[in-house]
Amino acid sequence: MGRIAIVALLATLVVATQAGAITNGTVDGNDHPNVGGLVSPTQYSDGTWLYCSGTLISPRVFLTAAHCGTDGERVGVTFDTTYVAGDQVYYGTFKADSGYTQAQNDPNDIAVVVFDEAVTGITPALLPAAGSLSNLPKSQKFVSVGYGAYEVTNGPGGHQYLYNDVRMKATGTLNAINPAWLRISMNRATGNGGTCYGDSGGPNFLGDTNIVASTTITGDAVCRATNVTYRLDTESARMFLAPYVTLP
Repeated sequence: MGRIAIVALLATLVVATQAGAITNGTVDGNDHPNVGGLVSPTQYSDGTWLYCSGTLISPRVFLTAAHCGTDGERVGVTFDTTYVAGDQVYYGTFKADSGYTQAQNDPNDIAVVVFDEAVTGITPALLPAAGSLSNLPKSQKFVSVGYGAYEVTNGPGGHQYLYNDVRMKATGTLNAINPAWLRISMNRATGNGGTCYGDSGGPNFLGDTNIVASTTITGDAVCRATNVTYRLDTESARMFLAPYVTLP
């Protein structure tokens, strides 16, 4: 879920109680240094800068979601655990899947940033083998990482999404496997955590491994139920990625 204009959505969501930190996550620290955030050229009204997340998958290639940018545009990425204006930013060119239609749940919602120069000192994440996610057990855990909203509050004016430009992580459990998607439970009542706006493009690691099984794309409006993620073991994902990285 990208940090996008959600005014129309918020107008439909008026609740009078306050939610907790619904993603039920913790500060990532240095656990996933290959996870970065896309830096806005201008500061948001709440003082933050990051609008989407992603993963370094080779020294010059950063994996994210197509809805996080426009093909060919120049973008900046930080890998800091907490981003502050003036911190190091790596610049590159946004490359989106040409088949992306901007439709909800578009199975071509994948993109990369090709950096001008190689990122050093950070070990890239790994990608899954072809078709390797089709028969995962129902108990499979995923670690979702990103810089998205850490809390949603409800009041007379509707929902507000709180950001702090801090890399966070949460563990969720497999809910369903679809041809292009992994649906991951982030129901706090069952001990799961998950993602929210600003986590789009961010990784969902396969358990405690360095393998990115899928990228966060969308979910429910108040970030409580399901993290809908794009599988990286499919033919379409691999066809897009093949020109940029060596696939397993």
